[in-house]
Amino acid sequence: MKCPFCGHIEDKVIDTRISQEGSSVRRRRECLVCEKRFTTYEHIEENTLMVIKKDGKREPFDKSKIISGMVKACEKRPIKTEDIYNLVNGIEHDLLRNYEKEVESSIIGEKIMEALKKVDHVAYVRFASVYREFKDTNDFMDELKNLINNKPRRC
Repeated sequence: MKCPFCGHIEDKVIDTRISQEGSSVRRRRECLVCEKRFTTYEHIEENTLMVIKKDGKREPFDKSKIISGMVKACEKRPIKTEDIYNLVNGIEHDLLRNYEKEVESSIIGEKIMEALKKVDHVAYVRFASVYREFKDTNDFMDELKNLINNKPRRC
């Protein structure tokens, strides 16, 4: 591993730990020349999951987009940031396990709403209003009625 400080390629591993639910290895290293320490991570190389957008375009799966949407939906709600990240990690894990190469964005959106519905109904309705592109208050009220009646929404 090349030292980020002096560029020398020889180092020794000081400490090794499993991180991120066992999906990566964190190593503390020390350069044999300048003796400065740095951290490296080893990850399993996974096939890139492609997302099929509504317009048919394809783009690589981007976990940060899910995080961003969920953080906005949960703004000013009593939901810990750690809980949001756990939900996102669960959604990502589920997608990687069940979809080999491609997944439609609508499936991702439904999984996000399903997760939010279990955690916070206000965050769920916020996300649903943007995701489902509510046109007026009637759409909003229909979603609230479905939520209150605990009925699955008609698509």
